[in-house]
Amino acid sequence: MKFVDEVSIKVKAGDGGNGIVSFRREKYVARGGPDGGDGGNGGSVYIVADAELNTLVDYRFVRFYEATRGENGQGRNKTGSKGENLYLKAPVGTQITDKETGEIVGDLVRDGQKVLVAKGGFHGLGNTRFKSSVNRAPRKATHGTPGEFRELRLELKVLADVGLLGLPNAGKSTFIRAVSSAKPKVADYPFTTLVPNLGVVRVDAESSFVVADIPGVIEGAAEGAGLGIRFLRHLARTRILLHIVDLLPFDESDPVENFSSIMNELYKYSESKDISLKDKPVWLVFNKTDLLTEEEVEAKIADMLEKLDWDGPVYRMSAIQKEGTRKICNDIMDYLIEHPKMREYEAETQAQEFNWPKPGAIDEVPEEAWDDLDDDWDDDWEDDEDLEGDEDSDELAEEESIDDDSAEEVQDEENSDNSKS
Repeated sequence: MKFVDEVSIKVKAGDGGNGIVSFRREKYVARGGPDGGDGGNGGSVYIVADAELNTLVDYRFVRFYEATRGENGQGRNKTGSKGENLYLKAPVGTQITDKETGEIVGDLVRDGQKVLVAKGGFHGLGNTRFKSSVNRAPRKATHGTPGEFRELRLELKVLADVGLLGLPNAGKSTFIRAVSSAKPKVADYPFTTLVPNLGVVRVDAESSFVVADIPGVIEGAAEGAGLGIRFLRHLARTRILLHIVDLLPFDESDPVENFSSIMNELYKYSESKDISLKDKPVWLVFNKTDLLTEEEVEAKIADMLEKLDWDGPVYRMSAIQKEGTRKICNDIMDYLIEHPKMREYEAETQAQEFNWPKPGAIDEVPEEAWDDLDDDWDDDWEDDEDLEGDEDSDELAEEESIDDDSAEEVQDEENSDNSKS
């Protein structure tokens, strides 16, 4: 699977459904009153962290996502259905940024964490909402508000405790293979790792940490040389930086200059991105000690430490022979236990603030249309073409006519009796 750690997408929440203007119209109920229902709320867009994903490649080809809109209201006070929410999955460690404002919308650091990125539109109101004692037949309704639209930048920052620094072919991938079950590519010829490699280092049955190989850190990386700053963002979440130095570089370059150039690029990137990489502890690890005698190793290390004026932790190892790797891992685990992870990336989902647009302009039904409708309501309700249940209407009409005839006969008899008396 292709590793993609930065994408831009557009999301659109569903619009709110419109309210409608409707009046109750039933047999024998000439003016039933307003019964226009509200529309439904539009669906919102969420981004959910998924621990089973490790790349943003799914968003490379589809860049626009839209939730469904709410349905319009209906007569008989029926409310429209709500739009379905849209849930987009992203790897744990993804940071969500609004491209227009630069605001960090959310930071996914826990499996299952959910962040609201676009709020659905508010539903429109039916004319029933406008009924009052002085306005018994409101002819008003409102449109639903539009759903929120956002253009987002998704950046994947791997969640690792330890980040590996060093020039290509310093032995970073070999170190990960030696201390974990990860199997990054290694070879006996020069090449550059193109994607970050992660490995879980298990010190004992209950203790482990995650180490990440960050490729592309070479001279000029902060200005875009090589892979540039593409992967430097992955160092932001690490707690220790393990700088691996090759004692015998294949190009016969100076290890001291190599170390200084990488640290300079790191600091430049920190200043440009406002990331506190300078405050992270750096441990110096000299690799490939198996290629030199013990005396040569000691002399080289002492000379480099003097030139660097280094006073931090120093280790030596042969990653390919797994010599010295165990001690490094044990010391890293002890440090992580003594310095618990800061809660700056707390995984609690925080409610996002969204400004609902004001309800849509009130729709006024033309008076001419209502005049025509009023005339229809004033017509005879027994019109066969306008009423439902024509058979029942005919039967009722016959019964009423029979009752009227009987009443006239009774009235005639009473009048004749009165005249005789």
